[in-house]
Amino acid sequence: MALPVVHLELHAPDREAAGSFFSELVHWQPELIEARCGSYLAVELGAGLGGGIVECGAERPVWLPYVEVDQIDARTERARRLGAQVLLEPREGPAGWRSVLSAPQAGEIAFWQPKP
Repeated sequence: MALPVVHLELHAPDREAAGSFFSELVHWQPELIEARCGSYLAVELGAGLGGGIVECGAERPVWLPYVEVDQIDARTERARRLGAQVLLEPREGPAGWRSVLSAPQAGEIAFWQPKP
């Protein structure tokens, strides 16, 4: 069974410009969220899919899909065995755990395991 994408995050060099562009283009309504590690723009992408826009040192905007998994440690290790580089080891947050991976043949992907 295919694992679902549950969140899309845009890493952009200019968060405000990206938020304004998508607001005008597709009527997403960015909402500023303050978090422990900084702030980001949350967006509802439709059909219950959440997303966010994060400002970072990215050379160009890049989308990062989050895929929901039930065993983040095992799934992250499986990706490593398949040749992926683990950019972020599984890390716990308030609502669950996440990890981020990169594979030369497939780009970047994040895993998300919500807390029960």
